[in-house]
Amino acid sequence: MIRENWKRRIAVDIIVWVIAALLCMLWRWVANKSEIVHYWALFGILAALWVLVGFVVQLYRSYKEMWFWQAMVSLVADAGILIGLCWWLLPQTAYNLSPRVATWTILIVGGIETVVVLIEHYWKYATNMTVPAMQIEQRENAKVTRPDEKRNKTSIEAVHQSVLSVTTEADYYMLRKKARLDSTQTKVVCDRNRFAFLQIPDYQYETIVDLTLLNDAKGINRRFCIVNQKLPDEGRYVCCYRPQEYIKSKILARYPKGINWIVYTLYFIQKRVWPRLMLTSRLYYDVTKGRKRMLSKTEVLGRLYYCGFEVDEIVPMGHIEYVFAHRHSQPYPQEQIKVYGPLIKLARVCKNKEIRYFYKARTMHPYAEYIQKYVFDARGGMDIADKSNDDWRITTWGKFMRKYWLDELPMLINWFKGDVKLVGVRPLSKTMFDTYPEWLQEKRTQCKPGLIPPFYIDHPQTYEELFASEDKYLTEYMEHPFRTDVKYFFLTMRSIVTRKTHSA
Repeated sequence: MIRENWKRRIAVDIIVWVIAALLCMLWRWVANKSEIVHYWALFGILAALWVLVGFVVQLYRSYKEMWFWQAMVSLVADAGILIGLCWWLLPQTAYNLSPRVATWTILIVGGIETVVVLIEHYWKYATNMTVPAMQIEQRENAKVTRPDEKRNKTSIEAVHQSVLSVTTEADYYMLRKKARLDSTQTKVVCDRNRFAFLQIPDYQYETIVDLTLLNDAKGINRRFCIVNQKLPDEGRYVCCYRPQEYIKSKILARYPKGINWIVYTLYFIQKRVWPRLMLTSRLYYDVTKGRKRMLSKTEVLGRLYYCGFEVDEIVPMGHIEYVFAHRHSQPYPQEQIKVYGPLIKLARVCKNKEIRYFYKARTMHPYAEYIQKYVFDARGGMDIADKSNDDWRITTWGKFMRKYWLDELPMLINWFKGDVKLVGVRPLSKTMFDTYPEWLQEKRTQCKPGLIPPFYIDHPQTYEELFASEDKYLTEYMEHPFRTDVKYFFLTMRSIVTRKTHSA
């Protein structure tokens, strides 16, 4: 089958042939037996033959239906046939063109084409996720079916030894108390393979204790979803992980000052950046099988909420943290793969109450959006900048980026698209928008939001001051739009210079 974009591929081949021809002609000891014009004719004929032979040996067949080795066989066959023709026919030409020139040209073309094939097939490999999205079965209300009875001594000792095989005595007694290991309604599992949970009968256990470190577990979301389906309503799930903060402190303490940050940065890139990039994510997990990954508290809790759990308690035990959660609802619709890149899109309420998506640089750990309410409640709610007080979901580099507005630079894309103007009230999340009084909501949605809000001029400290600041700007803007935006722009610049204003 001829590939659908064969015209693009032929155009690339012609460009490659031009590059190869220039290289060979500049290599004068190779091209020294004839005039340059004769070589151009030779290269043109060879390029045409390359394309024709390529169709015969199926070089232009779709990569979706061709393995890498098949593409390389077609490439070698094309190059081999052309080299054979050159050594057979060129000595018989009137211009005495050297077969050596043609051979070098074909070899250069073949080398560049090999790189192209490698890139094409690696792109196919990196972007082809064969694991289908998990289907979540809808279920009715379910109660635990196994009676709550106390284990006998033999059973308790068996559980004791099972727990001690992967953790410590202190952990065992903590779990015995908080997870009721003495009850027959508690199931202890220690298997990094998530399919082990499929063997558990539905609704038989009130509590499932998972002693596999999530750092070494393969398919965390699927693991959580399977447990969600096995538990009865409000059933409890206990899991454990080694926090990223512990790994960071361990590396920084192990190496000399200065070198330790270099080591940690390289380790961070390997364990956190590569797994998140589209072109390296699949390769990383194929090589590591998901072992020894770095997990932040935000990601673990966010994954639990994403999969239908609510967190009750976090118990630190040395370098491991145990998370006690209960089944709250069905999981969110599971995506095939949830990749968190450097940019995120956030839903914001804009003019006429339209919901538009704004680009920002990601400054939070993955899955942070699913525990927004949890963090807000734990930290006393939102501040007036639509942020949680002392939000531990923000990464170290995220705090730096927020301080100097670097995270908001991608919003320039929205400016170019016309979603916002340069000066105006801040586009708000639905959660923050709902906290505004109705009269101000109506006034806000009559105007397009802006990148530079009056917030940076008035520096409000309370919601009442914030509402008054925005109301003042909107009133002025409705009367004199251009003059008001120019005035607020220069006032903001002065505030940045004199007060050293920065983002929250």
